[in-house]
Amino acid sequence: MAAIALEDVRKVHAESARPALAGLSIEITDGERLAIVGPSGSGKSTVLRLIAGLDQPTRGRVRIDGVDVTDVPPESRDLAMVFQSYALYPHMTVRANLGFGLRMRGIAAADIASRVLPVADSLGLQPLLDRKPAELSGGERQRVALGRAIVRHPRAFLFDEPLSNLDPQLRGRTRTELVTLHQRLGATMIYVTHDQEEAMTLGQRIAVLREGHLEQVATPQELYDRPANRFVATFIGSPPMNLIDGAMARSALGNALAQRLANMQLSVGIRPQDVIVVSPGDGLFAATVGVVEPLGSTTIVHVRTDDGTHLIAATPGAHKARPGDSVGVRFATGRAHIFSAEGRRVEV
Repeated sequence: MAAIALEDVRKVHAESARPALAGLSIEITDGERLAIVGPSGSGKSTVLRLIAGLDQPTRGRVRIDGVDVTDVPPESRDLAMVFQSYALYPHMTVRANLGFGLRMRGIAAADIASRVLPVADSLGLQPLLDRKPAELSGGERQRVALGRAIVRHPRAFLFDEPLSNLDPQLRGRTRTELVTLHQRLGATMIYVTHDQEEAMTLGQRIAVLREGHLEQVATPQELYDRPANRFVATFIGSPPMNLIDGAMARSALGNALAQRLANMQLSVGIRPQDVIVVSPGDGLFAATVGVVEPLGSTTIVHVRTDDGTHLIAATPGAHKARPGDSVGVRFATGRAHIFSAEGRRVEV
C-alpha cells in the first residue's frame, strides 16, 4: 500500500502555452480511494501520468510513502494503471493476459497460476480463461484489465476513466465491484473520471480540477453541501445548481439575511431539490413550465419565471406539471448557497 503526494507540481506541454497543471499540491493517504474529476482538459489524466512516471513534471515533486520518485522510472514504482482502452494483448488468452505482468517480472509459472486463479474467480472470469479478447464483451474485457492489475499486488491502483466504454447498467455494476475490491484489498486507489456521479460513487474524497488548478478536495457530501466556489457548486450535483440574483436571490436568502448582505455583490445558488413547484398563486414567483423529464423516482421540471430566469426543479416521484402550465415557484428555507462576486463561497 502507499501514500502518494504531489508537491507544487506544474506541468507545461511543449505544444501548449497553458499549463496542464499549475502548481498542484495534494496528498492521498495510504489505503484511500480518491476520485479526480473535472472537465476535459482540466489536468486529470496528467496527474495520473505523473504519479505513474509516464510523464515528468516541469516543476515540483512526486512522493510515494515519503520517498521522492520524481525521477524514478515507471517500472520501479510498483503501481498498476488501468486504462480506458483495456490494453489487452489480442493474441493471448485471458489467462495469459492476467499473468503477463508477472511473467515479465520472472515469477515462476506455478506462482503465477496461484495468483491468477483466485483473482479470476473473484471477478467471474473462470469460465473465460481460455478465450481471447475478441471473444469477450466490453465488460468482460474491462474485468480482465482489472484482474491483470490486481494479480500484481501493486502499491496503488491508478484508474484512467476505465468505465467510459461500458453501457450505463454495466458501469453501475462495475462501480460497485470496484468499491468491493477496495474494501477487500485496502489498497490505495486513484480514479480519474469526467463523470461527477461516478466520482461521487467511487471517491471517499473527490479532487475537483479546472484548467490545471485544484478547486476543492473533500468528501462527496461536503462537496455537495459546502462547495468552495461557484464552479464546484455547478459542477457537482445533477441536475446542476441554479444560480440566481436580484429579487429572487433575496427571496431565497430570507429578509433578515438579505438585509445583512444588502451591501455585498453576491450570487445565490439553489439546488434543484430545493426548488419547489406549486400551484399558481401559492409560490413567491410566477413561472411557466418548459421541459418535463420523468425519471421514475424523480421528475425534473424546467421552468421560466416571469422575469426570464430559468430554473431547474427536481421533485420526488411523479409531478403533474406539463409543458406550458402556469405554476408558482418557491425555495426551501435555509438551503441557499451564497457566493461572492469573485465566485468564492460566503459563510454566514
